[in-house]
Amino acid sequence: MPLTSYIVGGAVRDGLLGLPIKDHDHVVVGATPEEMVSLGFRPVGKDFPVFLHPETHEEYALARTERKTARGYKGFAVHATPDVTLEQDLLRRDLTINAMARAEDGTLIDPHGGRADLDARLFRHVSAAFAEDPVRILRVARFAARFPEFTLAPETLVLMREMVAAGEVDALVAERVWQELSRGLLEATPSRMIQVLRACGALARLLPEVDALFGVPQPPLHHPEIDTGEHVMRVIDEAASQALGLPARLAALLHDLGKGTTPPEFWPKHHGHEGRGVALVKAVCERLRAPLECRDLAVLVARDHGNVHRALELRPATILELLERLDALRRPERFEDCLAACAADFHGRLGYKERPYPQADHLRDALSAARQVDAGEIARNTPPPRIPEAIRMARIAAISGAQKT
Repeated sequence: MPLTSYIVGGAVRDGLLGLPIKDHDHVVVGATPEEMVSLGFRPVGKDFPVFLHPETHEEYALARTERKTARGYKGFAVHATPDVTLEQDLLRRDLTINAMARAEDGTLIDPHGGRADLDARLFRHVSAAFAEDPVRILRVARFAARFPEFTLAPETLVLMREMVAAGEVDALVAERVWQELSRGLLEATPSRMIQVLRACGALARLLPEVDALFGVPQPPLHHPEIDTGEHVMRVIDEAASQALGLPARLAALLHDLGKGTTPPEFWPKHHGHEGRGVALVKAVCERLRAPLECRDLAVLVARDHGNVHRALELRPATILELLERLDALRRPERFEDCLAACAADFHGRLGYKERPYPQADHLRDALSAARQVDAGEIARNTPPPRIPEAIRMARIAAISGAQKT
């Protein structure tokens, strides 16, 4: 039996945009699961019929419709039978730019105006069914980070706000929220994701600690952008421009959470915000079930980014304490991520983009000097009770010597 299949979704969209196409997703019309298996396709779908092609291993999904049965993103009854048409399948998709298909002969099927919205650089929902799946709010925000030149259709923003007000976002499970947020942080302009989530009210429900930063002033001498939330947006975009990994990007997003808890009477100063931020970072990472490597780096950066910024003013003994607190001697790779996140914090200030950040090299040199101390040799020639202090003093001397060269 020859299959009637169509390429759908992102491959069509990215092809029209002239972007590289990573994967091809296919929709099959007029087939049953049994027929797919008889042709050698391997079933992999848990919630609806999806199959892997026996040779290309690309995904082929049976055309389907969905009916909302409960709150949340899993509350759906899926209908996938041979009588479901391509047009019906496309109708259930999120955005018009993702609701186009290409036939095997190359013909574009565009029943919902996706090509026009693509040309207009517009995110617009396909139908009222958009409101049935709260994950779509996260997807739209993530697409905004990937395609920063696109704008959100006013009617789609209204619908997203209504979904948030109805409590749909509250039904999202942590794993799915983290999946979409982490993917958005890895896009080219992650600030756009946060801005879209904030515009529809979802940020206050998913990341209230970040939402609380907007409107909180900082000293204009050190932060010409003044607003803490705007500063954080600059920082995460700076982290993206430097192609930092996910742990550093999350650390950039969460590094100033403590400023959201400063009593207004103390504004624009935020003494002790680093310490206050640690508990908030831990709470966010636990709630999102973020990987440990992401949580640990975010905690280090939140706690010590101020000390890293002051590295040029610190005495050798204090620098050694900082290196030890950051576990730099044992984990130099993570220390580099910490320095990169702190540099993004520095450069993510209005007018600071091109300023030098010598603190990073200053601390790298100090770490290099400290690591050259032969702790084993000291241990062999020092009475046991004095070994830790002898190693410490040798490292301080090494750091001091490095600073003078």
